[in-house]
Amino acid sequence: MLIQMLRRDFRRKKSISIALFIFISISALLVASGSNMLMELTQSLNALFKQSKAPHFVQMHAGELNEAEVQKFASAHDLVEDYQVAAMVNVDGSHLYLKQDGESEEQSVMDHYFVMQNESFDLLLDTGNKPVRVERGEIAVPVYYKQQSNVSIGDTIKLSDGAFEREWTVAGYVRDAQMNASIVHSKRFVLHPSDWAALSQRTGEMEYLIEFRLKDQGMLQQFRSDYQAASMPSKGPSVDESLFKALNALTDGILAAVIILVSLLLSLVAILCLRYTLIAAMEEDYREIGIMKAIGIRPKTIKNMYLLKYSALAVLAAIIGYAASWGVNALFTSNMELYLGSAPRSLPLLAVPLIASALVCAIVIGCCKLTLRAFDRVSAVEALRAGTLGEARSSGKAPALHRSRWMPVPVFLGMRDVLSRFKMYRLLLVVFIISTCIMIVPVNLLNTFKSPSFNTYMGIERSDLRIDMQYSEQVTEEFMRVSQTLTNDADVERFSPIFASAFQYVNSDGAMEEMAVETGDFSLFPLEYAQGRAPVEENEIALSYLNGKDMGKKVGDRIRLHVDGTEKEMTVTGIYQDVTNGGRTAKAVLPFLPDQVIRYEVSVDLKEGVPVRDKMEQYAKSFYPAKVTDLEGYLSQTLGNTIHQLRLLTAVAVIVAILIAILITALFLQMAVAKDAAQIAIMRSIGFSLPAIRIQYVTRALLVLGIGILFGTIVSNTAGQSLAGLILSFIGASSIKFVINPVQAYAGLPLVLMAAVAVTTLLSIASIKKTTITEWNAG
Repeated sequence: MLIQMLRRDFRRKKSISIALFIFISISALLVASGSNMLMELTQSLNALFKQSKAPHFVQMHAGELNEAEVQKFASAHDLVEDYQVAAMVNVDGSHLYLKQDGESEEQSVMDHYFVMQNESFDLLLDTGNKPVRVERGEIAVPVYYKQQSNVSIGDTIKLSDGAFEREWTVAGYVRDAQMNASIVHSKRFVLHPSDWAALSQRTGEMEYLIEFRLKDQGMLQQFRSDYQAASMPSKGPSVDESLFKALNALTDGILAAVIILVSLLLSLVAILCLRYTLIAAMEEDYREIGIMKAIGIRPKTIKNMYLLKYSALAVLAAIIGYAASWGVNALFTSNMELYLGSAPRSLPLLAVPLIASALVCAIVIGCCKLTLRAFDRVSAVEALRAGTLGEARSSGKAPALHRSRWMPVPVFLGMRDVLSRFKMYRLLLVVFIISTCIMIVPVNLLNTFKSPSFNTYMGIERSDLRIDMQYSEQVTEEFMRVSQTLTNDADVERFSPIFASAFQYVNSDGAMEEMAVETGDFSLFPLEYAQGRAPVEENEIALSYLNGKDMGKKVGDRIRLHVDGTEKEMTVTGIYQDVTNGGRTAKAVLPFLPDQVIRYEVSVDLKEGVPVRDKMEQYAKSFYPAKVTDLEGYLSQTLGNTIHQLRLLTAVAVIVAILIAILITALFLQMAVAKDAAQIAIMRSIGFSLPAIRIQYVTRALLVLGIGILFGTIVSNTAGQSLAGLILSFIGASSIKFVINPVQAYAGLPLVLMAAVAVTTLLSIASIKKTTITEWNAG
């Protein structure tokens, strides 16, 4: 009898069993792929940093450098294992030609540094993760330009500034542990030592990387404090290994996190899907179960037969999903392999995805066991008498039919059924909430990354144009000339000059440390503050997220800052997000001290109708060597790869969410129709037409879906937003507010989901027969 029941179950539910199998397989595939991606990311990063011997602490410096001073400091410091000073030639983008169409890199947001291969550490690697070696007349370009500009081996790279011209042949690509990521605005090109020597004497500005490897990385913060307290060269940001890793992992880390989130949501849906299937099977077999109990078959034996079927299905689905993940892993890890290289094969890399898939399988089987406990409550007498589980009793709280005069009867009955039997519909509601989240969270995250306002999370004011002037001997004079030109330009609506200077402050231990502080009017182009507000008084200061975290400061705390030889007590008024300059900056309204300025920035808004592109080209020529940036182009160049990856994932997520809604709706309606067989027969007997009955079911599904979309949107914009902030907090952007497209999020996607559920409902209930109560009792 048991075997016949299971055979009949398979024959009746082939489509459902296949759909459930596919669903668990996809869940196992995604969780295996996501965990594989995280493992590959971790191991590839570790391998890259090990092969390159990445520095633990780096101080960028522009201007004259006393190397003997650095050597003396390094030799005397107990924590220093090794050190080096790497010289770089900063070449203006307007003089560099990477593309074969003759267009320069004038509009590039990147700083182009030409270097020689380091000999001790901070090695620049090729695509085989071996130190790059080039011959005279050859050049190795960052992998960023292979992806962004399609630079190929054998192409010609030209440098021409009018007085000096040189061409090199591309001989390879560079993986750079420090400057790999597109979000890092500096890129290093490797030349032969003789070519570099000729270049450094003829063109460009000289800058330096003062790099250290430490004996104990746990003492990094102490070493940073000692370096700054010793008044060492510091005209530029300081960065460390942890930030290098965070920036390298940003794009693929976000993708892996979203994939795992979707896979976990899918696992939850798979569990609910299985629950629906089991309840529907128990509904249809309720009389047979009662008979088996009546003749003495133990409940455990009956449960084990059902458990055997779904356990076998879950195990096989998990195995197929895990095996299929090896076929799609290349799709998810192609970007990682380009920038970081392939992870070395290891036991954890193989075991973790397998364990993740097994965990999905175990969770599904565990849920199956919990659901099958309902057999213990089955009474043989009640089953033979009633023929149903009897779970769908009315709560008695639903409105009576005679109170609705403005609503069609079928619609009213459908809504009334949801209210009176809400316990039965709550699982369907949870699935619709999850489906909405799977759609909306990736869509909102993608729109946030694409929005120009995302610049404010990167520490960059939102404006039409941004002008950057790095430190040089004439930078103050250049800044004055730029300010005067902008003041007299009738096309300029407003502009705000900002200058960054190095100031010392007293840390919690009473020692002196150095901090880059930006000064200016922060009200014209405000940032998004995670906490508090911008400084407006001379005794106020705002800190970047990472700076505040390192210093242990929050809004309302005080900092003792040394300004022009005088100690000032500053109150922290705000914490803002910043991923530029190592993520460690501050903002204050302080006096203009030209001798301490590291760099100048000017944000510019143009009057309505003024072409931004034309003005950018004009300023680029007039303000040379300043870098003039169109912020939309800035976003594309720094986050274009991340946006592309998110766009693909978002499309997959939307499709998966719709398929989830379709599948669960079909499964639920099968259970509901089985449960309501007697009620349907009664309605047919008293004159209800089949279309009227079907409208009731469509109303039920769409009402639950509407509530699910409402709550799903709320969850997406709260918990989903917090999750995005958690991921980005590692690089300095801790408090993200989703940029929401109302038409897309509140109309387009919900309407698509409603249409899919409505069509599925109509197809699922098309099998309702013209059965009367007499015929049902006879059956």
